[in-house]
Amino acid sequence: MNVLLTGGYGCIGSWITAQLLARGDAVWIFDLKEDPRRLRMVLPEEQVRRVRFVQGDVTDLENLTRTIKREEISHVIHLAGLQVPVCRANPILGAKVNVVGTLAVFEAVRLAGPQVQRLVYASSAAVFGPPEKYPQGSLSDDVPLIPSTHYGAFKVCNEENARVYFQDFGLSSIGLRPWTVYGVGRDFGMTSEPTKAIKSVVLGRKYHISYGGWQDLQYVEDVAATFVRCLDRPYSGAKSYNLRGQVVDLATFHRELVSVAPEAKQLVTFGDRQIAIAYDLDDSALQRDLGPMPRTSLGEGIRKTLEHFRRLQREGNLDTADLDAAKAPVVRADET
Repeated sequence: MNVLLTGGYGCIGSWITAQLLARGDAVWIFDLKEDPRRLRMVLPEEQVRRVRFVQGDVTDLENLTRTIKREEISHVIHLAGLQVPVCRANPILGAKVNVVGTLAVFEAVRLAGPQVQRLVYASSAAVFGPPEKYPQGSLSDDVPLIPSTHYGAFKVCNEENARVYFQDFGLSSIGLRPWTVYGVGRDFGMTSEPTKAIKSVVLGRKYHISYGGWQDLQYVEDVAATFVRCLDRPYSGAKSYNLRGQVVDLATFHRELVSVAPEAKQLVTFGDRQIAIAYDLDDSALQRDLGPMPRTSLGEGIRKTLEHFRRLQREGNLDTADLDAAKAPVVRADET
């Protein structure tokens, strides 16, 4: 496969790139600037050099179309987007990148015709409203979407546009809705704090997770594998699918972290405010239509993340800039 990743230098994109290269696929990253620092966290330098970089703005349809044609791209994974804090601070910019940029990707794929065999894009669990807006129990993909943020609203718009592209042009796409993705490279966004807590333990630093309550913790390697597997599974349609990892409260995350690294008991604390996104999401449709998909246990995911951070620390490559940055405002259930 010749795979184009928009926004591929982010956390999920870096892990997807690693898995694609391991399969023998060719990878192009389309992004505003070349920034392989997260790639270097998960790949040796000789593998990083195999990744081709194309400079471009995701809203630039002409450049996207030209790149897909020139590089003979056969599959597209669309990850480019601004996260919750940026969309909250600048919703007009957020709409331009997250909505207009996604439309540009869909249009470029449409113009490519049969050359592009599959489009997979990142939606988000942020399309859902706060837990109290829904009945108890696991929620299917198709319950009402009542997002609490501009970011979530933009993702709903993208899912609807995907449906219209299939309706009008027969363009199939798969949307995936990650929740709290954790693991090496997750250093920005509202739900990056569990990963930062794990990194802080490696450094022997105290860290307070600013929220509490329940969430769905999804190990980044599993999320990346889900995107990759969706590239070549037989599929026709434009559905958006829930992902599911380990649905736990922050107290359980803390206990699991302490069980792997006892020093975390004195270093990591957490708040009590519930994030305003439904957390008990049913992924049975994804498993049925495109699975099976991997699901790493929480303890194993924390252990692997700790070991990876410790290796980077031994090598002198553990970046701590994210721990010193200001925390993103938490969208809380009592704000909706």
